[in-house]
Amino acid sequence: MLGVCVKLYMVVYCYSVFKICPVVDILYMRLTAELLDKNTQRRKKSDMFKASSQKEVSTKLMKGLLDLIILQYLSTEPMHGYQIITKIRKNFGVYFGPSTVYPLLGQLEKKGYVASTWNMSFERPRKVYSLTSDGQSMLNFTEESLNLICRKISIATPEPEIGIITPKSKTPYIESH
Repeated sequence: MLGVCVKLYMVVYCYSVFKICPVVDILYMRLTAELLDKNTQRRKKSDMFKASSQKEVSTKLMKGLLDLIILQYLSTEPMHGYQIITKIRKNFGVYFGPSTVYPLLGQLEKKGYVASTWNMSFERPRKVYSLTSDGQSMLNFTEESLNLICRKISIATPEPEIGIITPKSKTPYIESH
């Protein structure tokens, strides 16, 4: 059950990153709280681990989604590795160093999703990465898949009823629309 929740959390987190679906922010916060609560309960029982923070959970998820984030960045403009590292740090508050980002860029290049060229116009030569047509296709496919999942989540998530508690009754009065 927890595995399913983590997968759903990753999808919702990805939506919150790319701002694809309006329902996502609420789901993301709910699932974050639920995951942290389950992790904390499990750890309290075993006392083997310290309680996990939201930042730790986000960092782990970011690492799992790093390839998609890099493809998204490269869809806007070609970048060298250090630009990607600083952009991730600026936008997400998470630092992934060269030992994480450069091997991932190499894997993406091997798969044909990115291409690299040496740019000599900087103070020193820099390898600049750009998105290929296969990379753009993968990014489009991923976005379509996530949109489909988001629509299904939206359908499955009931809208909360807006209620007003009156001082006399102490029971919510549901307004009809």
